[in-house]
Amino acid sequence: MGAVLKKNPNDTFYRELGRLVGPIAVQNFMLALVSVTDAVMLGRLGQQAMAAASLAGNVQFFLNLLVTGFSIGVGIMAAQYWGKGDGKSIEKIAPTGLKIILCIGSIITLAALLAPQKLMALLTNDPGLIPLGAEYLRWVAPSYFFCGVTQVYFALLKNTGHTAENSVISSVAVVANIVLNAVFIFGLLGFPAMGIAGAALATVVARAIELTLAVVITKRRGAVQLRWRGLLEKPGKLLFRDFLQYTTPVIGASLVWGVAYMSYSVVLGHMNGDAVAAHSIVAVMKSLLSCLIWGVGGGAGILIGNLLGANQLDKAKSYAARLTKLAAVVGVGTGVFLVAMTPVIMNITQLTPQAASYLRVMIAFTGLNVAAQAVNHAVLDGIFGAGGDAKFDMKSNIVFMWCICVPLSQLAAFRWHWSAPVVFCLCSMDELIKLPAVFLHYRKYIWLRNITRDNT
Repeated sequence: MGAVLKKNPNDTFYRELGRLVGPIAVQNFMLALVSVTDAVMLGRLGQQAMAAASLAGNVQFFLNLLVTGFSIGVGIMAAQYWGKGDGKSIEKIAPTGLKIILCIGSIITLAALLAPQKLMALLTNDPGLIPLGAEYLRWVAPSYFFCGVTQVYFALLKNTGHTAENSVISSVAVVANIVLNAVFIFGLLGFPAMGIAGAALATVVARAIELTLAVVITKRRGAVQLRWRGLLEKPGKLLFRDFLQYTTPVIGASLVWGVAYMSYSVVLGHMNGDAVAAHSIVAVMKSLLSCLIWGVGGGAGILIGNLLGANQLDKAKSYAARLTKLAAVVGVGTGVFLVAMTPVIMNITQLTPQAASYLRVMIAFTGLNVAAQAVNHAVLDGIFGAGGDAKFDMKSNIVFMWCICVPLSQLAAFRWHWSAPVVFCLCSMDELIKLPAVFLHYRKYIWLRNITRDNT
């Protein structure tokens, strides 16, 4: 996918990328660490509590699909206009994303508060998991509202030269979440032991802290502001049209991918509790160890977006080739490390013998799959997204997930009655099989464009 990596004293590629990748990787590591501590602490209450919280987390996952789509839309435009040096246009468009996200967050919050049992029944038919998951959803519901608003602030900070501050905010919130997990779940420092509800309450408090810090840091002089009064105003007609044009495919790609991914959890959730427990652990470990992958992908989007907005197309093309190769190296390294960690993972988890046997196979396949995912994330979400080329991501997800992986996994689970590890592999193989198509589309260079306007 491009030229050979070069090394020379005037090469600023790694310095520019490191300024972005480091903070983003730290932020993702810290967020994954919360999931790990949730799994470990709830695992001490029993496999049922851990599995129920994991399934209930699909509601947050669905919210993130929608919220992230709109916040990425804000981020795409923010990165290019920041590269152009036009902060005013960013301040005009950010409230549009916020307005939509507030509506979505409110709806999901009310659903979790008023109908948690029904939400859990969509995710599993296990009578032991539904009431536990419903309890978790009732307590965690307010965090959904906080999360949506925070994502808009984060999109502004990351794409306007404040990636480090973004990482600090998330790290503080994560530390608070971990400490409060222990306090509320087990009843430390004089608090009552709340079990699975304690994990949810810790999440709510941490999200509130995160939002407060984001508001305070963004209010500094000279920073691009999220102007709440803009909720009552309309952005320029052309700017709003651009926002919808470049955000809608991102939302489509996010939903097509995310709903398919959730369907995999539902398939495994309707097989047995051992499958759910094994899947929840491999998902957490993959998230924890993939922080550098998300860092490279996130850094790619910001760096390429800034260059495109500054109209440095040749440099953007060169950097994109190097980013793709770097993503492949990071992905292979992550996969090898994950597989090597198998004995450690097996020793720190308390699973039934059947769940443990499932987990070994799932880890092995994930180690292979994560290398392909690293490249796809850097190219599809980072490079293509930076140039407003998200339609291909949506189309590839429809073909490889909905036309191949989703029907195959459902047939394997419910008609052919294959084992949980085989079903898991069928669910996860889309990253591998779509790599050739991603490569061919990359070489068309549709993404290599400046989407900013001079008069907004």
